[in-house]
Amino acid sequence: MTCCNDGATVAESFNTLLARVHACRLCQAHLPLGCRPVLQASPRSRLLIVSQAPGRKVHETGIPFNDPSGDRLRDWLGIDKPAFYDAQHIAIVPMGFCFPGTGKNGDLPPRPECAPTWHPQLLPQLQQVRLTLAIGQYAQAGLLGAQRGRNLTDTVQAWRQHLHNGVLPLPHPSPRNRLWFRRNPWFETELLPVLRQRVAAALGA
Repeated sequence: MTCCNDGATVAESFNTLLARVHACRLCQAHLPLGCRPVLQASPRSRLLIVSQAPGRKVHETGIPFNDPSGDRLRDWLGIDKPAFYDAQHIAIVPMGFCFPGTGKNGDLPPRPECAPTWHPQLLPQLQQVRLTLAIGQYAQAGLLGAQRGRNLTDTVQAWRQHLHNGVLPLPHPSPRNRLWFRRNPWFETELLPVLRQRVAAALGA
C-alpha cells in the first residue's frame, strides 16, 4: 500500500519500513555492543545526510550525531538541534545503522551488509530530497561510485562537479580530522558558505 495520493497510507507504509529497520539483527554476530540501528527519515525529508556509522556515544543514546562530530556538522550546516532532529525536514541515513566497534585507529568501517540491504528500500521513498550530503569516504563510495576521486580530498575538492547531480561530498566532521582541516583551508572559505546556502534553500529557509 503505497498510493501516492494517500499521504496517510504512504506514512503508514514508511513507518512499517522503519520498524523493520529498527528490528534488524542482520549483523548482530559482528557487533560488539549488539544491534541498535540509529537513523531518522520521513517521506517529507528535504535534506538527506548519508554518513558513515554511529559512534559509541550515538549507540548509547540512540540519537544520530549526538556527539562532538554532530556539533561541528550542525555548525557547518548553520542549523540548530531542533531543526537538525526534525525528520520531516532532514533524513539521516548512514552507510551502517549500528555501531561497528572500535579498531586501532578509531571506529571500524560500517558493516558491509547494511547499506545494500536497506538503502534500496529507504532511499527511493525520499522523493522530496533536494540536496544530499555524502559525509566521509564510505558514503562517497556508496553514493558516487566510480565518479569519486582517488581519495577523500580529491572527491571533496571536486564538490562543484558533484553538486550538479545534487550530491555534496564532505569530510567527516570528527575532531580526529583537525589536521585535514588545517591542510585544506579552502574547505572553510570556499565550500562551507555554499553548503550553508544550499542547505537553507533545501529546507526552504
